[in-house]
Amino acid sequence: MKNILSLEEINQYKEDGAVILRDKFDKLWIDKLRIGIQKAKNEPSPRLVSHTKEKDQPAYYEDFWSWNLFNEFEDFVFNSPTAKMAAELLGANKIYLVMDNWFFREAGSKSFPPFHHDISYFDFEGSMCVLWLPLEQVKKEEGISFVKGSHLWNKLFLRTRFYDGHRIDGDVCKINGKTYENAPNIIKDKTKYEFLHWDLALGDCIYFDIRTLHGSLNEVIPKKNIHRYTLRMVDENGKIEYRGKWAKQERDLMKQQGYNNGDKISGKMFPQLWSK
Repeated sequence: MKNILSLEEINQYKEDGAVILRDKFDKLWIDKLRIGIQKAKNEPSPRLVSHTKEKDQPAYYEDFWSWNLFNEFEDFVFNSPTAKMAAELLGANKIYLVMDNWFFREAGSKSFPPFHHDISYFDFEGSMCVLWLPLEQVKKEEGISFVKGSHLWNKLFLRTRFYDGHRIDGDVCKINGKTYENAPNIIKDKTKYEFLHWDLALGDCIYFDIRTLHGSLNEVIPKKNIHRYTLRMVDENGKIEYRGKWAKQERDLMKQQGYNNGDKISGKMFPQLWSK
């Protein structure tokens, strides 16, 4: 089967922790996801949250594990080229879905994502990548910025809430021999880091290592509604590994489906998307 990605793109992902992939999704996929998000806004899952404190202000919404609730999401997850690209980036024999997210930021919303990395937010461990797919054109000043090489720091940072104020869950601690610390103040110390950020046209996407620090470098207030769709994917060695109490909400959902600490990331909740 012919590769979708170039060796240069794969090496950039491995070395930098994030890579821009141009024109990988045609307009049919973009339109389908926009329809899915519209349906999901009308019939959200119980997991829908608004990261905006003030109820009378333009809001920043997020929902997750919605892939099997709407045909548009399910079609994209199983039939778009995303899993094949993940396999090439990870050098994997198999790819499993970990989680999908959709984000909707209303025009005028002052809420924005903090700098964080995804690895410590949930009870997942393994070689994982994340697809970040905007459903509108994006200027680099308006999008997500990635701290180049931060996936290689060998550090775990406490979960920072997306809610306005960006509260940190918990205190510096050690769990199962791994230390969780506060993330550095990226915004305050911009000159210390090299950032990756790009202008994206429709059909462009970003893949990043789940350990790469990323967030909004500029507090740009959108003039139009913004839609984003993301997927977290893992290779055949992914497993569930309990982290801090901050992950309890997601952990309880997995327990309800029969998953426990140490189980493989596979099965009904984490379907296989691709195999060699």
